[in-house]
This record gives sequence, structure tokens and C-alpha cells, in this order.
Amino acid sequence: MAERKYMRYGISFAVLAAMMCILFLWNINTGSVRLSVQEIFGILFHKEGDSTSYHIVWDIRFPRILAAVILGGALSVSGFMLQTFFSNPIAGPFVLGISSGAKLVVSLMMIALLGKGIAIRSSFMILAAFAGSMISMGFVLMISGKVKKMSMLVICGVMISYICSAVTDFVITFADDSNIVNLHNWSMGSFSGLSWENVRVMTAVVFVSLLLAFLMAKPISAYQMGEVYAQNMGVNIRRFRMLLILLSSLLSACVTAFAGPISFVGIAVPHLVKCLFKTAKPILVIPGCFMGGAVFCLFCDLIARTVFAPTELSISSVTAVFGAPIVIYMMIRNRKIMQ
Repeated sequence: MAERKYMRYGISFAVLAAMMCILFLWNINTGSVRLSVQEIFGILFHKEGDSTSYHIVWDIRFPRILAAVILGGALSVSGFMLQTFFSNPIAGPFVLGISSGAKLVVSLMMIALLGKGIAIRSSFMILAAFAGSMISMGFVLMISGKVKKMSMLVICGVMISYICSAVTDFVITFADDSNIVNLHNWSMGSFSGLSWENVRVMTAVVFVSLLLAFLMAKPISAYQMGEVYAQNMGVNIRRFRMLLILLSSLLSACVTAFAGPISFVGIAVPHLVKCLFKTAKPILVIPGCFMGGAVFCLFCDLIARTVFAPTELSISSVTAVFGAPIVIYMMIRNRKIMQ
């Protein structure tokens, strides 16, 4: 029995890795300029090829693909941690209004600084998004202490999201035209326009957060069995919950800062990964969620770029098309948890 489980885990990771490789090549080959697999490998590994192809691969497509992998994985892991915290399968950064809070604070900072001609560094974007995430999370935690039904908590999270979006729209109304263009492109959600500097910053933030999350695998596993069980196993519940909130907010803030608000990835992917692995063990689900989120976002970004090319769709719209049906299925299947 144990051998069959380990075989399933190995096959699941192999499937996710194979899908990542296939989508990586598919994404890097798709666009207005078609490149063969030999040309792509020559550019990536031997730095060969004409200057135009080299620029397209290294400066445009490759950073975008890496951003989709890193941010998609981060958003999925953030959703898994929030689902663990609230013991609810549809808890996620987008549904609970955390992404909208990050969007609001980043929008305010962009309008304030861009209006004065001040360039915004990646680190400031992440800090602003993190501050907005923590503000929204604070409201969610206050509400969670007063309502017992998870359905009410989700509704309150949606209301927080609407409030933040309304304030953001109000602020944008009185912004300069140039700022409105920048905010509109960013707020719709997209992996385009990201540079190697952005990739380096997001890699550092996400890697440290994922490492800490992975080191918390045992406490998370104990917490899944209930607070009393976790306390008996020596877990400091207060410190554990605080770390869980901070890490999940930091991961979702990093995504919002660079790619804007992206919907349903943090809810749908953890559910699909747990179904694939047939387990909820954090030591397996955390890396599985990262790989699953990367695959999901690579696929959705490919759809966003190609379906109506040269017009590009919002990545959040595409993730909603594929993620929302999964969430609806989860709500129907887990009716008792939602009550």
C-alpha cells in the first residue's frame, strides 16, 4: 500500500514537471515570430541566433514565462495556506479581498509617485501590496471572530473586495491620463512587460517565503488535525497562525505587485493538486501547489496571448473562465463546510 502511494506521488510530480516543460516550450515558441525548437535551444543554452530572435526570447518571452511560473506558484501556495488557516476549501486571496486590498494601496502609491515623475522600485511595490494585504486580512480576521458560518465570512470577504475596488476606481477617476493607462493595464492582470530585474526580486521574495512555508510543513500537518491536536504536539498556535498569515499575505502581495490581481488560482489549484496526489500532506502539497500553479498560469497566459492575437486578454479573465467552474463544484461538493 505504501509503495503504491509513493508511486502515485512520483507519477504526480513527473506529470506536473512534464506539463511545465511542454508549456514552457509552447509559450516561448508562440508569438508573432515563430521559432523552431532548435533555434530556442540554441538561444537559451548556446546564446546563438540572430539579434532579433535573441532579443525576443531573452528580453520579452523568457522573463514573462518565468514570471508566470513564479507568481502562479506563489499564488497557489498562498491559497493553500489560507485554506489551512480558515479550514475552508474556497478561502483564497481573491475571494477574501486580500488581493483587492493590495491593489488599492499599490494604486494609491502609483498615482502619488508617478504623478510626480518618480519611478517606482519593485521593492516598494511589494511593500505597498503587502501593506494592503495585511489591512484587508485584518478586516477578515476581525469578521471571522464574530461570524461562525464560513459562508458569511466569504460574503464579507467579497464585500471587502468590492469596497477596495470602488475606492480604487474613485481614485483613478481623478488621476492623470498617463497614470490611468498604467493603472488600467496593471489592474487587469498581466505577466507582460516584466523585466529581468522584476524576475530577480520576485524570485528572492517567493523563494524565501516558500522555504519558510516548507519548513512549517509539520506544524501545518498538525494544525490540519485541529487546534487541540496541534497544541498537544507542541505547536505554538498564536505564533503559527501569525506566520501563516504573514507568509500567505506576502506571497499574494508579490503577485499583485507585479502582475495585478489574478483570480481563482489560489482556490482552484490547491484543490486540483490534492485530488491529483490523493493527500493533503503539506510536505507534498506545497511543492505540488507551486508546480500546479505554474502550469495553470502558463496555460492561461498562453490562452490570453493567442486566442484573439494580436489583442491580449486579461490573465485574470482567463483564470476565471477555468477556475470558477472548479470553485462552483467545490462549493456544491462541500456544502456542509460552507455552513
